[in-house]
Amino acid sequence: MENIELKESSIADVLRYGPVSHVDDDLLLIEDLSQVPKASMPRRNHDIIIGLCLAGESDYTLNTEEHIVRPDDALIIPNGQVIDACLRKPGTTGVGIMMSPDFFQEVVGDMREISSLILFSRNHPVFRLSARERVSIMNYFRLIKEKVDDDGLLFRKDVVRHLVAAMICEIGNAIDRIQHNSEPAATRADAIFTDFIRLVEQNYKQERRVSWYGEQLCITPKYLSEMVKQVSRRTPNEWIDTYVTTELRVQLRSTTKSIKEIARDMNFPNQSFLGKYFKEHVGMSPMTYRKQ
Repeated sequence: MENIELKESSIADVLRYGPVSHVDDDLLLIEDLSQVPKASMPRRNHDIIIGLCLAGESDYTLNTEEHIVRPDDALIIPNGQVIDACLRKPGTTGVGIMMSPDFFQEVVGDMREISSLILFSRNHPVFRLSARERVSIMNYFRLIKEKVDDDGLLFRKDVVRHLVAAMICEIGNAIDRIQHNSEPAATRADAIFTDFIRLVEQNYKQERRVSWYGEQLCITPKYLSEMVKQVSRRTPNEWIDTYVTTELRVQLRSTTKSIKEIARDMNFPNQSFLGKYFKEHVGMSPMTYRKQ
């Protein structure tokens, strides 16, 4: 029997179907989700998707579990999830935003409690917004689209990045309200993942060893890896590297520090080691990235 690999779905795939508001392959806005063609086969999502149902009803399967989306429902689909069997009833409309993992990390890099958003979306991929929350998020969506479509805006991507961050904060407020109304029972893996992410947020500039994080949590590196991957579908090393590379991008883009100074601040043995690390994870040298 022929071996069929699970294909990925990405922003680039959606762009093939026609003109749509977007910033490179980092951010894409969909004004009417009903116009997006349905995949004929299961696909692993490469990007982060945030959607809002405005009318009608739709159901889809995420990681083999079926979910129903109704008016005023928001949905969050983290990258790496498998989407299948989407069925839209006539008259269903909604808006959506797709973000590349790198763009998402740039947006949320300075935010605290991001782990709670990740955990919530895993356990509650669909959740109901209040009327006020729906209006607020739609206002952000329209403003983001206006700025994305303004090619003459000097700081277009920076403005869009800050607006997306504000919208995510609004979604976070809705999630906080829901969690306080009905706190879900957290699993052991959820608790370990939350503690791990908090440790990474506090120590990633100095510590990149999975063994060190395991010691702080009083568990073995192997058990930590199993629990983190169970919850997030990513390894501890991938999470640590994400935080480190995001910080390196920020410092290279937003500061005048020399690469040697950045290497010292981020606890790299030397500038050369940082250069090799950055090129391995970003695909170019720190100097090339700074010039771009």
